[in-house]
Amino acid sequence: MKPSSRKRLGDLLVDAGAITSEQLDYALTTKSREEKIGDFLIKQKIITEQQLIEVLEFQLGIPHVHLNQFTIDPELLHLVPAELAKRAMVMPIRRDRNKLFIAMADPMDYFAIEEVRMATGCQIETSIAAKDDLYRTITKYYDLQESMEAALSDIGLAATTADAPPQQEMTDEDSPIVRLVNQIIANGVAQKASDIHFDPHENEFKVRYRIDGILRTERSLPKHMQNMMTARVKIMGDLNITDNRTPQDGRIRTTVNFKPIDIRLSTLPTIYGEKIVMRILDVTNAANDITKLGFTRKNENLFRDMIARPNGIVLITGPTGSGKSSTLYAALSNLNNEDVNIITVEDPVEYQLIGVNQIQVNEDVGLTFASGLRSILRQDPDIIMIGEIRDLETAEIAVRASLTGHLVLSTLHTNSAVESIARLRDMGIEPLLISSSLVGVVAQRLVRRICRDCAETTEATEREKEIFADNGLHVTTLKKGRGCPSCNQTGYKGRLAIHEVLPVDRNIKDLILNNGSTAQLQDYMNKEGYNTLLVDGLLKVIDGLTTTEEVVRVATTE
Repeated sequence: MKPSSRKRLGDLLVDAGAITSEQLDYALTTKSREEKIGDFLIKQKIITEQQLIEVLEFQLGIPHVHLNQFTIDPELLHLVPAELAKRAMVMPIRRDRNKLFIAMADPMDYFAIEEVRMATGCQIETSIAAKDDLYRTITKYYDLQESMEAALSDIGLAATTADAPPQQEMTDEDSPIVRLVNQIIANGVAQKASDIHFDPHENEFKVRYRIDGILRTERSLPKHMQNMMTARVKIMGDLNITDNRTPQDGRIRTTVNFKPIDIRLSTLPTIYGEKIVMRILDVTNAANDITKLGFTRKNENLFRDMIARPNGIVLITGPTGSGKSSTLYAALSNLNNEDVNIITVEDPVEYQLIGVNQIQVNEDVGLTFASGLRSILRQDPDIIMIGEIRDLETAEIAVRASLTGHLVLSTLHTNSAVESIARLRDMGIEPLLISSSLVGVVAQRLVRRICRDCAETTEATEREKEIFADNGLHVTTLKKGRGCPSCNQTGYKGRLAIHEVLPVDRNIKDLILNNGSTAQLQDYMNKEGYNTLLVDGLLKVIDGLTTTEEVVRVATTE
């Protein structure tokens, strides 16, 4: 090692101007003993991972690599054992005679470098890779690839004729097919996928991940693996594996890297076999804080006022996958204390909240939203949450509950806040009852968040300037993600919500009573300065959180 490279990371960051001496002192005195200083600074948002990589690259002369540009030779995976690669967070990328090139998140971890040198007997050349990039690549090559090869060789072509795979093969935790399915789930969790799709086609079987709202194919598997993989997932979800002609729903509880994961499972018969969708619910990431929902200050105050009311209905609206459940759970967490009795009726129960009585809808035994709601009213509740208002019967009971001293929280599938009022009317609820019971409506959508590591300022296009001008806003420059390993070259990482919040005041009540049209309600909303989804989204574009394309993609424009 060169003497200069022995300099501590904190000093390198100060020398490069990435942090101040005060920030370094704060980090050194606050972080835990085991935590690396770089990880602490990134967690505290003092620097981004990209800044850290650039400093190391410049100061130490160590190259930065993008692992998706490498095809890893399987021989290298045998050279560096999986246990070492995962523990030391290193990935072998190529070998040149006795020289082994490895990628690592922390090239100043000399213990890890020495360990790899001892294990391989090679001279080690280091390069820097983003932590997420390393994690994804190690999971993909060491776990998924290994499980895939074992499953392929184990199943062989015999599975093409086997209609019902052997039960033991499907339940033995060490069998290749079980390990492969576990790895596909673990890989989905590692990539922060919200859903895993098993798609049957005529000649192949695809595994797809939905990441930040966008579906992409992870890999295509041979058709003869389809029956066994489908059977394994159905066994995990406690479904009937002999029935492949009717849709089934189930639930899987598992742990990935010591984190509890809940999976909602759905199967659907198609002409090429059963399609399976697994919705991943990371229990540790359940929304429990209203401040983390992405509300603007004004909208957050309006929402807090709504849920602080002793009675009435608060509705969260939006299409499937727009984050309605997260907003509801955050509201319940905010209201949850020993003084109140909170009861929910949901289909399904997504996250379990301590201190909240949650009921799972079960239509097979006659437990519907409506019947569950009737039973709830005899349980002396203060706050009721209904997973979704689907029909007139549920809506009527919800209205009646809100008028008899209960706060009711629920969701509706509509495009905007004002359309929810029309939807209740269409269901058959009297305008008088709507105006008396409704406290407020929140419409929301999810947009992809610009990646912090590769965000850069660019000139706004003429079309963008036009969109902003049409909504009374002015821009000249905007932020966009360039694309980096941290965000898988997409320019986006994570999602945030955009909102339309409509509190039902005296004037709105009068409009509802007089059967005011959706257009009249919208005009009033605009006049009072309540932002539409589009305007709220554009304000978040100005704040550098998302892009105009994302907002226009999800916000309904007239």
